Amino acid sequence: MFKIEEISLVQFRNYAQAGFTFSNSVTGICGKNGSGKTNLLDAVYYLCFTKSYFGKTDLQNTQLEKSGFRLEGKMALLNQQYQITCVLRENGKKEFGVNHENYSRFATHIGKFPCVMIAPDDVAIITQGSEERRKFMDYTISQMDADYLQNLIDYNKILQQRNSLLKQLADTGSIDKQLMDIISDQLVGVGQLLFSRRSKFLDDFIPVVSRLYHSIAQNDENLTITYQSHLKSIHFKELLLKNKAKDIALQRTTQGIHRDDLEFGLDGFPFKNIASQGQRKCLLFALKLAEFEVLSTHKGFPPILLLDDIFEKLDESRMKNLLAKVCVENQGQVLISDTHYHRLKEALDELGVSHDIIVL
Repeated sequence: MFKIEEISLVQFRNYAQAGFTFSNSVTGICGKNGSGKTNLLDAVYYLCFTKSYFGKTDLQNTQLEKSGFRLEGKMALLNQQYQITCVLRENGKKEFGVNHENYSRFATHIGKFPCVMIAPDDVAIITQGSEERRKFMDYTISQMDADYLQNLIDYNKILQQRNSLLKQLADTGSIDKQLMDIISDQLVGVGQLLFSRRSKFLDDFIPVVSRLYHSIAQNDENLTITYQSHLKSIHFKELLLKNKAKDIALQRTTQGIHRDDLEFGLDGFPFKNIASQGQRKCLLFALKLAEFEVLSTHKGFPPILLLDDIFEKLDESRMKNLLAKVCVENQGQVLISDTHYHRLKEALDELGVSHDIIVL
């Protein structure tokens, strides 16, 4: 089993200095809004991913009017102990290491200590633009496949180089054609690898999401999830050639796997146009629990599951159904934040799961 046993926070967000222990597989974190519930969950996520879940910069994670922060966690994985430390120095330099050995590349850490977070703003995966859905896919696959993560890093660097050349052409009227061909070929090679890996992942992932959605929503609605990619119908090299004039005019690479998307449908209509808030929540939970399930299968042990204030806008039966899935069926560690102590305690007591509740 994989679990976090202890964590300490120094000058992180609203915490000047604090420490917490997690002795049970299920831990509730209760307090009023602004008490630090989300910050505590994000600190755990930080130790798994080397960065904040909420897109905050390292400086934004530092306590107000302070310089730097320190996070330290004691984790147990497959009968071994690990000390994970993140330090942001006063000069802005970040150090991240395991068992007192710092990484030279933070990406090396990704996937070693898997974690899944569910937060209210995650509904953007369903309601907002394609970038949110690509990010969701990429974060999930990267925890299972280090080569995919490296290919993704490489792709984004090459894409930036190609876009810079396109802008140079627009500004000066000339371009190094040989360099453009080399960069385009590099983009094609890495892009085709990413497309292949995403396709394989989604072939297995989409049926899991569908099953979990119907289980959580307790209905038989016709949910559809479709992978949209330009590369499904044409090789990437041909795609770049076909859109060369458009790319030059707009000074950017207009098509490719950086424009991939997941399309959600409900009873033949776009999901986000007709779904209720409850249905959106159910799809969000299905996506995230599917991420949890595939990571568990791939790793051979469940990741840590972080649930941040997820019970708003869920009716009682759906809330209990969700809790049963994550706290009873799940064999891993679950940390749940909620503003209502008695609501959470009564729900966990009713399920009969051993738990602790931290009150902030």
